[in-house]
Amino acid sequence: MTNRTVVRVILVAIAIVLALYFLYLIRTVLEMLFIAVFLAIALAPVVEWLERRKIKRGLAILLTYLMMLAAVIGLGLLVVPPIVNGVNDFVSNVPHYVHDLRNSKTFRRYDDRYKITPKLDQQAKKLPTHLSDAASGLRDVTVGVFGTIVQLVTILVMAFFMLLDGKRMLAFVFRELGPERGNQLGRIGEDVYDAVGGYVAGNLFISLIAGVSSYLVMLILGIPFAVPLAVLVAFFDLIPLVGSTIAGAVVGIVAGIVGFPGKLIIWVVFLIVYQQVENNVIQPLVYRRSVAIHPLVVIVAVLVGASLLGVLGALLAIPVAATVQIVVKEWWLYRRARLLPDGVAPDGLTA
Repeated sequence: MTNRTVVRVILVAIAIVLALYFLYLIRTVLEMLFIAVFLAIALAPVVEWLERRKIKRGLAILLTYLMMLAAVIGLGLLVVPPIVNGVNDFVSNVPHYVHDLRNSKTFRRYDDRYKITPKLDQQAKKLPTHLSDAASGLRDVTVGVFGTIVQLVTILVMAFFMLLDGKRMLAFVFRELGPERGNQLGRIGEDVYDAVGGYVAGNLFISLIAGVSSYLVMLILGIPFAVPLAVLVAFFDLIPLVGSTIAGAVVGIVAGIVGFPGKLIIWVVFLIVYQQVENNVIQPLVYRRSVAIHPLVVIVAVLVGASLLGVLGALLAIPVAATVQIVVKEWWLYRRARLLPDGVAPDGLTA
């Protein structure tokens, strides 16, 4: 190996290290850009639907943003007042709930042995103090909330321009890459668009089913705070694999407090049955072929996404995994086509 080759290898290694360090420094910007791309793909079907109604694309994007804002405000008006009133009622009625637990023979037997009720009474008396401490702590996160709002506005602006000029930018890139590579990337882009759009629409629809069905069951059982708890179930159901279980556990705690053990048992049975129906019937029916990923890949993707970006990473894990799967599949077909003799198709048939 000559000195020139050694110097070249060293310079390439230094350039790679510097590039990785630069990407690390701008990781927040890359995350925001990635979220903006995902948001643009998710909102594109709504924008295109409005565009087909003879509405200019810029106005269609603004209307989509306004509908999204109206949905958030409407959800807040629907959920926040019951939560505030419910928390106040819950705090004042906690001692009553604790004493009601003594009506259950099963609970009374364990209570006599382990002295559960006195401990709950002690914590119930401290609950208003804990809530006031939490309220005072919320005032300390104002700066963080402001920073989050700035990032959200930035992401929405980037998504706006992607929705407005994304197709033209991609078309320009595809033309510059030439017919073969341009067409290949175009197919990949269409498959990714269908996969991400199908996942977003399907996930929202499934979460709506989870929230409505949970609300009906809580209404029948007479579980308090049914509206905010149903919204909680719908929101957590967006998180793959574990979201519905976490929300179901929260509802189970409330059901156990107000109706142990009858209401708790009924809720647990409903939760188990619904999860089986959702996993084996609803999800395959809604997603169809748009997000065909092996369950093992889903688990690994969700774990990696959650470790990198928390809840947001878990939400984005499946569409990212679908995108990677589409790219790898297309690359594999391209590689086979290059290696096979002329006149033989990638599937082994004669062209």
